[in-house]
Amino acid sequence: MTRIPFAAVMAAFFIGLAWFVSTRQAVLFLVGIGMGGVLAGARFGFTTGWRRLIEQRDPRGVMAQLLLLGIAAAVSMPLLAAFPGDLGAALGPPSFSLLIGAFVFGAAMQIADGCGSGTLYKAGLGIPLNMAILPMFALGSFMGSAQLEQWLSLGALKPVGLVTQFGPWEALGLTLLGLAVLGWAALRWSGKSAPWFDRRLFIGAVLLAVLAVLNLLIAGQPWGVVYGFGLWFAKIATATGVFDPAANSFWSQPVNLTTLSQSVFMDVTSITNIGILAGALWIAAGKRTASAASASLTAKQWAVGIAAGFLLGYSSRLAFGCNIGAMVSGISTGSIHGWIWVPLAFCGSLIGVRVRRHFGFH
Repeated sequence: MTRIPFAAVMAAFFIGLAWFVSTRQAVLFLVGIGMGGVLAGARFGFTTGWRRLIEQRDPRGVMAQLLLLGIAAAVSMPLLAAFPGDLGAALGPPSFSLLIGAFVFGAAMQIADGCGSGTLYKAGLGIPLNMAILPMFALGSFMGSAQLEQWLSLGALKPVGLVTQFGPWEALGLTLLGLAVLGWAALRWSGKSAPWFDRRLFIGAVLLAVLAVLNLLIAGQPWGVVYGFGLWFAKIATATGVFDPAANSFWSQPVNLTTLSQSVFMDVTSITNIGILAGALWIAAGKRTASAASASLTAKQWAVGIAAGFLLGYSSRLAFGCNIGAMVSGISTGSIHGWIWVPLAFCGSLIGVRVRRHFGFH
């Protein structure tokens, strides 16, 4: 499909959302299209940025991610303080599940070559492995949410938000200081002569920060990805009668039970996920973007990649988010769990790149 017919399809879907669902959901769909277009167009890969830092001592992707976090935090934190009843932070409890989930996610995302947003936009680009991983990601996210209560019983603290704890400007100062330390560490890791600036990635970082803030303002909550995946599979499991949400501690919570009973188009995370897919499809329209490397994978590589996709979904629920929900949204809205997530996921990535190399992924 070329871009003109696909644009007509997206326009029709936007009008349908505005007419039958709500104007808010239609606008969020546009925000998602922007996210998918930027992610795919700039090839803004969180996973790739970390892997290039680890293997090639190339800090450019990580530096762009830090810029994204800094801009999003500079706008989001004052907004959260100004509108506490209307806007919410991406808070997650420090817990054993967070420690385990973040580490496993970091390893699995390197093997699967994509985090939550990366899996979405690469599936939209038509990359075979990521297209196969997406439903397994959804299954894993559902299974992780269904078993989350057991994991939390191992030990968990109450979520801590820097904005409510210290105020917006103190929280922003601490956040920017932390980001500066991470940037310094990335540059030290890379060496003094390593280039750190990439115009395409930095433009992508600014655009994604703007879109993340728009998501917060329109949806009333930060940008997320994995909840939508779990919701999709929960709907399938409930509709087929193999799952009773009322008997599950996570899905029986009033807000989750209500979301499960409504149309998927009413869920803000799902609608931006659909938008990300559409944005990536727009970039891919009329082009051959499927990866030759994916097309030539061995049976063992396919099995390893798909298993990693399941672990992505499962571990992201245990860790209360992926690179988007835990890192981008968590840190930019002042959640302590985001700062715990990053070093654990990076340590997992150190293992993941070695596993990836062992199985011959390129």
